[in-house]
Amino acid sequence: MKLLIKNGRIIDPETRTDRVMDLLVDGSFIKAWGEEIRCEDEDLQTIDASGFIVMPGLIDMHVHLRDPGQTWKEDVYSGAAAAAKGGFTTIVAMANTVPVTDTPARIAAVMEKAADTGIHVIQAGAVTTDLEGVHLADLEGYAEAGYHVVSEDGKSVMNSGLFRRALNMAHRFDMIVLDHCEDKYLVNGGCVNEDAVSRKEGLPGITNSVEDAITARDLMIAKDAGARLHLCHMSTVRSVEMLKKAKEDGCPVSGEVTPHHLILTSTDRKPLDTNYKMNPPLRTEKDREALVKGLLDGVIDVISTDHAPHRHMEKQTTMVKAPFGIVGLETAASLIWTEFVKKGHMTPLQMVEKMSYNPAKLLKLERRGRLSPGNEADLILWDPDCSYRIDAEKFVSKSKNTPFNGRRVYGEVLMTVCGGGIAYAAERNAE
Repeated sequence: MKLLIKNGRIIDPETRTDRVMDLLVDGSFIKAWGEEIRCEDEDLQTIDASGFIVMPGLIDMHVHLRDPGQTWKEDVYSGAAAAAKGGFTTIVAMANTVPVTDTPARIAAVMEKAADTGIHVIQAGAVTTDLEGVHLADLEGYAEAGYHVVSEDGKSVMNSGLFRRALNMAHRFDMIVLDHCEDKYLVNGGCVNEDAVSRKEGLPGITNSVEDAITARDLMIAKDAGARLHLCHMSTVRSVEMLKKAKEDGCPVSGEVTPHHLILTSTDRKPLDTNYKMNPPLRTEKDREALVKGLLDGVIDVISTDHAPHRHMEKQTTMVKAPFGIVGLETAASLIWTEFVKKGHMTPLQMVEKMSYNPAKLLKLERRGRLSPGNEADLILWDPDCSYRIDAEKFVSKSKNTPFNGRRVYGEVLMTVCGGGIAYAAERNAE
């Protein structure tokens, strides 16, 4: 298929391009861009993108698809559909499935299932067998099969010696380690941030030290190993400071932050509403401000969703008993556009860097996150002015657990193109 997008505002971080022009897709690659592109091919589909933005497909480094094992929450197909609707053309699925994706064969099974979803799905392999933190999984086997993303997400490898071995092997096999930093011995049954709000509600809290202790340990081990370590869902002042220092010391480390940690704080929580329960928890305004500054200063490289679907009945319990996590694939782009781009804190180019170009570089996807000719035809058509209220009942995800339901936002994905094929086309939300 050939696709000619006319008169769109092309945003490309690699070339620092931000201008109105045409873009031609031929098959699965971008063939050309420029003024007044002409193509007489009879199979050509032409789209007038006047007033809209054309940007690289978004890349989410942190998604829970619950497949295999918990497909009533989400599966590969529903998760991919939610991703495409949200403008994501590549997602990285975490390994805490049932059974755990801790062998090359189990990774391959998910990847095979995902092959016909219309987007790219990268399945991460577990660092340890069954996520138990006792024996290393077959990292060498992962590498031999071409899998280079590993994560113990949902928990940390508490055995420091074992984690050091994992990072040494990751360095040897050129893997990136997605690191959930949480000292399980400090959690102590906590369910929300430890602060005046939790004490007033009588809820057990999670202190910043739960994250900070493991962040410090893992950054030091990564420095010794020379490994590519990526800090997941950062939430504290100190984690930003430590990541900045590690980068200044020349360590090949990176970090991510979620939209909910950039926008909400513990004071925004509605009492008894378990859609505000996530891990790490919503922190204080001081933490939120540090995360925003770290993102804008380039200390934090990536915005990821930590899309964590749970069904309504699972969340309908007490704050202590409810599972951690919220969905985010269908709301991330509009939230970032509304709170940061539209308010002038971030340019469209910076948003695309954090949500597409930087993730592509970290994952070594050399032809994604870019729109110049020769790159993969992964792109989205974005309406920057469309205004609507988030309606969780309209999510294509199987789960609706979001604290942003009813929130007014700007910006909508009109079309998602992945590998030259149309993965999603919108039914308009505008009010």
